[in-house]
Amino acid sequence: MDEIRLKGAKKAVIVAIVANCVMTLLNIIVGYLSGSYALVSEGAHTFSDVATSIIAYLGFYTGQKPADKEHPFGHGRAEAISGLIIVIFLVIVAWEIMEGAVDKLLNPSLITIPDVFAAVMAVVGIIVNLAVSDRIIQIGKEIKSPAIVADGKHQRTDIFSSLAILFGVIVSNMGYPILDPIIGFIIGILILKTAGEILIENVNNIMGKIPSEDLIKKIKKIADSTPHAQNAHNIRVDYLGAYATVILHVELDGNMILNDSHQIAHDVENRIVKEIPEIKYALVHTCPIGSEYEHSQEIDK
Repeated sequence: MDEIRLKGAKKAVIVAIVANCVMTLLNIIVGYLSGSYALVSEGAHTFSDVATSIIAYLGFYTGQKPADKEHPFGHGRAEAISGLIIVIFLVIVAWEIMEGAVDKLLNPSLITIPDVFAAVMAVVGIIVNLAVSDRIIQIGKEIKSPAIVADGKHQRTDIFSSLAILFGVIVSNMGYPILDPIIGFIIGILILKTAGEILIENVNNIMGKIPSEDLIKKIKKIADSTPHAQNAHNIRVDYLGAYATVILHVELDGNMILNDSHQIAHDVENRIVKEIPEIKYALVHTCPIGSEYEHSQEIDK
């Protein structure tokens, strides 16, 4: 396993778990003392974030396992799968928030007016969640982990909950308690939006969406600059979590002997893997210069 990436993932999950445990205790204690049911509910929500952080880490850890007989390209997609599990948690949280908001709208007697301590706790929640989520997302991007980034984005949705509580306290004490559940419903929609973004990102990862043109150009430049290889084409990149595999064609002199063409193909593969860290495997198909080849068919046909 990549020890640097593993160390980064451990740091991210420790930050998330410690912060969420502290916020869980503070939200529940202050919620009871201030009479804010919203804060008590937020405490339970924050505690559930511990589970998603563990899921993200397990996905990352599994994705770091080396290739084996049954998984020749490694286990990288486990990270994207854990990202999808986090989406499920987000949808559940959004549903609970929206359902609670609707209940209050239909039963105004359920709406309470919490004191100022609830507002102070909400502000603390906003600051802590912003700092923690930014740090986790930063670590996730540094180690190129979709699972850790997804968890960071999930942590960031807690800011919405804290904002909802803050606005709810303010408007309740201004004489408009009905706005509290309305704001809560809107927050639920925003969390669903975040879930949708994470869902699309991880599904694209699993489905092998075409990467940026810059990466394709970089691969082509490396291949074309390899001695005796030219006109790299039909470049296909497939992401497996934090790393990727690439298959490409290069043109060689058609009169070249097999040993030489074999060596050049390996030279191209080795250079791509060495110069582009996110690419873990490369496979080069050689074509005679000027030959016509139906690239729409599979290479092994």
